[in-house]
Amino acid sequence: MNTQDLMTPLERSKALSAGAAIDRLPCIPIVGNSAARLINARVSEFRGNGKLIAEAHIAAYRTFGYDNIRIFTDLYQQAEAMGAEVFYPEDETAYLKTPALQKIKSVSDIVPADPWHDGNLPEFLEAIKITVDRVGNEVPVTGAVVGPFTNTSFLLGAEELARKITREPQTVHALCEISLETAIRYCRAIISVGGTPSITDAMSSSSVISPHHFEIFSFPYLKRLIEDIHQMDKKVTLHICGKTKSILSRMADTGADCLSIDTDLSIAEAKQLVGHRIKIMGNVNPTEIMLNGSSSMIRKAVINCVRDGFDSPYGYIVASGCSLPTATPAENIHAMMNIVRKIGYPVTIDKLERLYIS
Repeated sequence: MNTQDLMTPLERSKALSAGAAIDRLPCIPIVGNSAARLINARVSEFRGNGKLIAEAHIAAYRTFGYDNIRIFTDLYQQAEAMGAEVFYPEDETAYLKTPALQKIKSVSDIVPADPWHDGNLPEFLEAIKITVDRVGNEVPVTGAVVGPFTNTSFLLGAEELARKITREPQTVHALCEISLETAIRYCRAIISVGGTPSITDAMSSSSVISPHHFEIFSFPYLKRLIEDIHQMDKKVTLHICGKTKSILSRMADTGADCLSIDTDLSIAEAKQLVGHRIKIMGNVNPTEIMLNGSSSMIRKAVINCVRDGFDSPYGYIVASGCSLPTATPAENIHAMMNIVRKIGYPVTIDKLERLYIS
């Protein structure tokens, strides 16, 4: 537990859910590969090294004292385990080099991944287990799971996906089914080692596909995935990058327990649209504010988010709008946590206004 806090993240979460007193709002700067900086490691060293991933994320948690550890390096872990080729720069986030179906010519040859044996998935499971064993008694540990539609886009490639959505929808559905099975297997494995799945589904964004195509190709698979997670008595957060205003209600309809809101939608709008139905979290800009902003900019951005979200009926979590860039300065993460601690709880508008101009 961070020495500046009066409660552990688990104590804070349980008390907030029970309507009991807490010391501050939960806060989650979504730390991904920037955790490597805290142990002087290169991002590429995370590949095939669950122990190092765990070491980095435990160090980041202990340094900043945020409210959730999310084991994550890139979006391609499931697709790589299914045959996609991923390129790993020396010290930046990996990217897709070759979609699976440029190497594996037939959809019928694509099979669901085994998270205990395929690709780097076993390393992520090891990282989750180590992290849970070491700090899981005080902080939730989640494993990032890529949604079925987004994983399908990595199997096909973005251009081929756009073509097949209109010309061969049955192929897209077939790959979404296979990707769903991979996601279900991975979620069950995460839960078996003590973690909780957290779903990220970047390509389901309205910045990428229409709300109509989201309804057809993404929503049904997300809903089934979340239903399976709930059957294992776990709650789950859903994050979709970019524009989501037109699909936010349907995101809530998936059954997710919390929606992580990116910066294209304000927390005030999210609260108005779905706050009466579901917990929301977000959405300090990860690049403009957290990577490049000053401590004053971070303070004001956090206060604005808290002002908009603190009274959301189903609850609100302060968070970055998406994963932090690898080069995010440690002092900026400290600045985010420090202002949340200064705001404290209960939140009052008067205190927010005083802190904003201080």
